Amino acid sequence: MTHQKRDGKPDPQGAAKSVFITGASSGLGRQMAIEFSRRGYRMALTARRLDVLMALQTELQAEGGKAVFVATLDVTDEAAVAQVFSQARAHLGSLDIVVANAGIGHHGTIGKLPFERVRDTINTNVIGFMATVDAAMFHFKEQGHGHLVGISSVAAFRGMPAGGVYGASKAAVTTYLESLRAETHSSPIVVTTLSPGFIDTPINRGAKSRPFVIGVERGGKLLVDLIERQVEQATVPRWPWSVVARVMAVLPTSVIAKLR
Repeated sequence: MTHQKRDGKPDPQGAAKSVFITGASSGLGRQMAIEFSRRGYRMALTARRLDVLMALQTELQAEGGKAVFVATLDVTDEAAVAQVFSQARAHLGSLDIVVANAGIGHHGTIGKLPFERVRDTINTNVIGFMATVDAAMFHFKEQGHGHLVGISSVAAFRGMPAGGVYGASKAAVTTYLESLRAETHSSPIVVTTLSPGFIDTPINRGAKSRPFVIGVERGGKLLVDLIERQVEQATVPRWPWSVVARVMAVLPTSVIAKLR
């Protein structure tokens, strides 16, 4: 658990906290937006598909959600990331939680996966992620507080056949946040790393096998629960992935090689 606790609910003066989510148009990003809205948060939702975001904005507000700011954003465009963050903060007044969620999931064996897909994965999952974190930290330091949440993956714990580029990109997320957590230790900035296993979203529906898969609604609830608790890091769900991750890390390569 982190050294500082905020409950994620409206403060005593009645001002609901705000959350900024990248990659909010589908999958876990969309489901977290729905879950945060149900819990009374003000939101800034971003993704490349503005029409889908606007439909989600209408849906959330029709269900009684609070202020919802939406903006098109390609996280690989660092200038656009900085601009949208400033717009969101101006609209919401503060950025209490930032969820760096945008990501893609190309899979294929090294040397066979078209390299443009390798580049796309690294640009989005690493460079885009780092641009998001950088912008968030600028605003957190200006306003004097903040909670940065990075969505990694259990794929970060061990390189798997055909999963090299995706696993490497998520390992970068985990390591980058470890550094940030050390840099912000004992400050009013909280850093959380969440590593989902298989949650039923478009990014993994083409996988040959999805062990221990859970539904996206349950996944979104678990993610937001952990964010509100301000854990430092966790697999999602904790069981069985916290155990599986430890086992995978020590399995011999001869065993890993068979998991194609």
